[in-house]
Amino acid sequence: VLENQDLQDSIKPQKVEFHSLNFNTTLHWQPGWAREARDALYFVQYKVYGQSTWQNKDECWGISSHVCDLTHETSDIQEPYYSRVRAALAGVYSSWSLSCRFTPWRETVIGPPMVTVVHSNKSITVKLQAPRSPYKRKRGSKIPMTNYYDLLYQVFIINNLLDEQHRVLVYEGKDKVIKIQDLRPGVSYCIVAKMYMPMLDHSSAYSSRQCTLL
Repeated sequence: VLENQDLQDSIKPQKVEFHSLNFNTTLHWQPGWAREARDALYFVQYKVYGQSTWQNKDECWGISSHVCDLTHETSDIQEPYYSRVRAALAGVYSSWSLSCRFTPWRETVIGPPMVTVVHSNKSITVKLQAPRSPYKRKRGSKIPMTNYYDLLYQVFIINNLLDEQHRVLVYEGKDKVIKIQDLRPGVSYCIVAKMYMPMLDHSSAYSSRQCTLL
């Protein structure tokens, strides 16, 4: 019995955590500390906070991976969720490892916007597209993150003549197309943008830089 108890403890999953980007939500965990834990299989359950019964996640039932996609199961974004994972090896099951409480609306990370740059000789037109959630409208298009939060675009310009790292904020607002005027011909400029949420004072990461030579 003692050996079984040791095995149960040594294969128990560690660090069970939700990771979420634009409501694409996955559960991650690390294997137990035993060397044999590499060969363990994992079983994932989830529930809304306050519910008494756990639901099995069928696609993550007896898997060898350390990641489980719970995007669909956490689609009520204001609700708090829990998940838990147990491991099995050689007919022995570990106890359950519980995640922290996870509320998608509060905790998902908002990604940067997509940026497209079109230039003329003295100006740059910047087209912005908000990141999209995995959830779809009836017509099938994915719902942008701007539907769920009051988000602003922040657009920065980098003048490569002056300093690669010096970003100047040239626009903050909700317009998806902006024009930056009175630039110098023959100079290379780069544009980066991010999403900004005033209410929670959160910013996304910067978009990848789009550069153009006027």
